Amino acid sequence: MHCLFVGAGSIAAEYAAELADGPLSLAGVCDLEADRAKALAAEHDCPAFTDLDTALTAVDAPLVVNLTNHAAHASVTRTVLEAGRHVYSQKPLALEEAAAADLLALARDRNLALGCAPGTPQGPSQRRAGRLLADGRMGPVQLGYAHAHVGRVTDWHDRPDSFLSIGPLYDGGVYPLALLISWFGPVKSVQSATALDSWPEREAKRPSVPSHIEATLAFDGGLTVRLTASFYAPHRSREFYGLELHGDDGSLYLRGTGAMADSPSAVQYGRVGREYIDAPAQHPTQPYRYLDPVESLAASVNRGSPSRKTGRRGAHVVAVCNAIETTAETSGPESVSDYGVAAAPQPAPTVTPNSSQEQAIRLPAVGFGCSRYRNGTYVDRADSIAAALDAGYRLLDSAELYGNEHRIGRILAAPGAPDRHQVFLLGKVWRTNHRQEHMLTACRGSLDELGIDAFDCYALHWPEAWAHSGRLDRLAEKPIERQEALTFPEDDAGDIETDSVSLQRAWANLETLHKRGWARTLGLCNVSQPQLETVIESGTVRPALVQVERHPYQPRTDLVEYCHERGIRVVAHSPLSAPGLLDEPVLVDIAEAFGLSPAGAVLAWNVTQGVVPIPSSTTPSHIVENIDAAGQRLDAEACTRITGLQRPDFER
Repeated sequence: MHCLFVGAGSIAAEYAAELADGPLSLAGVCDLEADRAKALAAEHDCPAFTDLDTALTAVDAPLVVNLTNHAAHASVTRTVLEAGRHVYSQKPLALEEAAAADLLALARDRNLALGCAPGTPQGPSQRRAGRLLADGRMGPVQLGYAHAHVGRVTDWHDRPDSFLSIGPLYDGGVYPLALLISWFGPVKSVQSATALDSWPEREAKRPSVPSHIEATLAFDGGLTVRLTASFYAPHRSREFYGLELHGDDGSLYLRGTGAMADSPSAVQYGRVGREYIDAPAQHPTQPYRYLDPVESLAASVNRGSPSRKTGRRGAHVVAVCNAIETTAETSGPESVSDYGVAAAPQPAPTVTPNSSQEQAIRLPAVGFGCSRYRNGTYVDRADSIAAALDAGYRLLDSAELYGNEHRIGRILAAPGAPDRHQVFLLGKVWRTNHRQEHMLTACRGSLDELGIDAFDCYALHWPEAWAHSGRLDRLAEKPIERQEALTFPEDDAGDIETDSVSLQRAWANLETLHKRGWARTLGLCNVSQPQLETVIESGTVRPALVQVERHPYQPRTDLVEYCHERGIRVVAHSPLSAPGLLDEPVLVDIAEAFGLSPAGAVLAWNVTQGVVPIPSSTTPSHIVENIDAAGQRLDAEACTRITGLQRPDFER
């Protein structure tokens, strides 16, 4: 779609730089300063204008992008709408609520699209924070603190006059307002507000309106937010565009409500009583582009349903800003018109599989191993498991052997934990419980300890059966000697005492649990391809998941390909613990090239190849580093080099 740019300042260059990557083309540029218009137009081989009416007559462009200064937005948008063109406007939509309302009405009456910046609620870190909100772990969210420290515009902008004439609310405050409105719906009222004229005496140029504003906003859904917008507070202060939200059960921190790019620390979560921890992305993210909302608006026009959604939000934001100014003068409270704005929260993620699912199950990119056995000793994993859930891990690898299912259950039931259907729980029956009566007891006990109705997947921990020597309830609370006597039964000669339960029989017993609804899917661990083939041939329920030790020394390429060809997901345990692995020069080199640690390169290698690694970390920094690595993808050459580290004779 052809578009006309009105305004050729620095922001116009940012928009124009992205045209080559999308469906829009620049048909003309209009600016009051002829040289600026000509310079930008020359770069895109289109005509330049200094008069808007002339440009609208001469250029066949259905969509106009209004990039003029703040005070001109409303009048330019009105002229364009009256000419029958669709409009996307930089923020704010207007400086007066009445003008914004008139623009909305005009667009509606003429069935024209009207969009308004900022579009950053669709930025990668904002969307991730929105999904965190949607997963329910914060409980009711009642309080928030939002900052918009625009900073001393006289220091960082070559033409600060437009900013100084309108104040920090209309330029910076719109970012947290737009995001909060998209999450929680409209602002119902401004409860209180204070406006200050703080400014350095040495500055020759001064704001003509208050330079610092603080307001308390009541949202329709019950949230109360203190908003601070400031030209006086430097934009490099500790808070720039930070947002902190507090719920009954946890808190969320978003580093930048107007951020366009993502970072591992952009979103943080802390459940009540625990420190904040970074919650990185688990999938590759793309930076938000200036043209993203413009292209979205153009798409709505092409569909025959011109959108005014962000235009309505822009009008409501103007109404909020006007109400803040009024409240600062009158002491309020001041009610705010909503202009039909409604919350549009991110959908709550779910990883619960369908019991009758024929296709490969969907799994998080990375999981978290819950074994207590670390470096030859047993450790308590409760704190690290809670930290992993807070950081965003949504697959927990549990087992009755680990002896801590009751502790995991307490973590999952505690305030601030994600909802049950947002965590994939993998359970494993130990090899001493392969007989049906023992397996039924073991599974039922594990479910009760975890406080759940069904496992998302329940698996044989090992294919071979050992002699039953007693129940394995709460092994973590038993003396180590007793734990090992129960789990590694010995005969009179001191050898492991086996049992005669075949793999086919053990799988049939596992299918009984599936029929009872205790496991949505079934899986196998530590199996060879022939053993897997035996189960597929003899069973009636297809394995949904296979878990094996997998790392560059032991890539299990044939087994992985066999599973993927049949829609069976592969989970890699012990992906980082092979002795000497992380010192391999190849890994060090690849890690440096992709901005990862050697451990991160191994995890990204697994994820890139469709395998879900389950590192078992005990420190918050490694927990975050590992989940962040899952958001990276390696190229084919790097994957081939890593797979080339294979050692056919590798043994533990």
